[in-house]
Amino acid sequence: MNMEQHIITLVEERHKDEILSYVIAFRKKLFPMLDSDKIPDDLRFFEETYITHPYGAFLQARTKSGKLVGVIGMMAYDFRFPHLPLDQRPTVEVARLFIEPDVRRSGLGTTLFQALLRCARERSIERLYLHTHPFLTGAYEFWLKQDFSLVDFCEEGGFSTIHMERQVLQIDDNKISRKNPSANSLLQTTEQ
Repeated sequence: MNMEQHIITLVEERHKDEILSYVIAFRKKLFPMLDSDKIPDDLRFFEETYITHPYGAFLQARTKSGKLVGVIGMMAYDFRFPHLPLDQRPTVEVARLFIEPDVRRSGLGTTLFQALLRCARERSIERLYLHTHPFLTGAYEFWLKQDFSLVDFCEEGGFSTIHMERQVLQIDDNKISRKNPSANSLLQTTEQ
């Protein structure tokens, strides 16, 4: 477990090309069964989805020396799974949590998620949605620890899929203030 300090910041337009290359390469390794030439819409329209959309955000974690070691994003949820019992409250989809193998289990995933949660609060988001898969070892348990709950377990596109949700404002989010932090507080979040 690597205990190096990491700096978490919002991805800006100037980071887009580097982040896209990183995410596409990481996705290819994590999901070798998918056609790597077919780029999902959120990545094809990265700037519109994560940078300029009022419900979008993409965070990056870097070492003090600048090495990219993790990312996470949120995008407006498009309610594309009509069988899920989700109402029309302001909802974002948590996506693309990728952590370098040598820093996994160091708390970086939780720290990235907590920074994203602050972003969601700042944007008055009421609910977070995500889906994961049983073949992603530890993912379901990780999201349960982040206070997500199971909505449905079914087949989607040939994969067993776990659909989960979490309310944004909860009574005790690891002692994080329910006040909306300023955007500047996200730009220099650090963890050890």
